[in-house]
Parts: sequence; C-alpha cells; structure tokens
Amino acid sequence: MELESKLRNLLAPEVAELGYEIAKLNLVSNKNGLTLEIAVDRDDPISLDDIVLVSGRINEVLDREDPISAPYTLDVSSLGAEKPIPIDRLAHYVGRYVNVHIRDAVGGKNNYEGDLLAIENDVVRIAYRDKTRAKTVELALPNIDKARLAIKF
Repeated sequence: MELESKLRNLLAPEVAELGYEIAKLNLVSNKNGLTLEIAVDRDDPISLDDIVLVSGRINEVLDREDPISAPYTLDVSSLGAEKPIPIDRLAHYVGRYVNVHIRDAVGGKNNYEGDLLAIENDVVRIAYRDKTRAKTVELALPNIDKARLAIKF
C-alpha cells in the first residue's frame, strides 16, 4: 500500500497536466506477476486516443523514475461509459444521459434515467421516458445518493 501511495503521488501531477485525474490505482499481484492498474477520469468522454496519450505519459514517468523493482504490466483504462458521477460534480454533466438513485421516492420511483436538463437552486431536472410518454421530473439535489452516466438505447 505504501508503494501505491508513492505511485499515485508520482503520477497524479503528470496525469493532471494532461487534463485527467487518477480515479483508481492498484498494484495487483496475480499468477502472471504484478499489474499496475490505473483508471483515469475527466468530465468529458474519454476515447482510446486519450488512453494512449495518458499511457504514454505514465510509461515515460515510470521508465524514468523506476519505482517498481519487479517486472509488471501497466493497464490504463477509463471508468467506462457508465461511470459513477460524484453528486457534487453532477452539474458538469448537464446535457448528458444519466441515471440517478434517490433516497426518498418521487412519483413512486427511486431511480430515474434520462437527459439531465438543468440543475438550479438544488433542483435537478431530468427528461425521461415512461413507456411511450416523454416526462420531466424535478428532484431535490440533496435527495440524490448515487448518479452515473448511462447509455441511451
């Protein structure tokens, strides 16, 4: 765990310089040896080209500093298409398709999935479909306990 902390401190500024943050960093031992797993994030979508860019920078730093004494594999990824969204960053995702879970049901539901239209005065407005009907719901921001990006089908 001490090595993971050292790696995070070493790599986080380099990754931040490119406009990303390290969301997860784990050094995992398995039957094939060590794997350094790093998941990066930012508010905008992350493409394969982004992963290649970040991987290149991480490789440069690891080659230069050589903080891991044993052979290892580097695995850089994003949090994925349905990544969790911290509630305090939800406003950065206005215009995106999201899934939110609320503590106290509104309209008999605890989950809403749809287009995040706006957040104003701690009120979150989401456009969603209920069978064939388009509807809008307003939710109190403090009532939301989980949020993530969602894939629209």
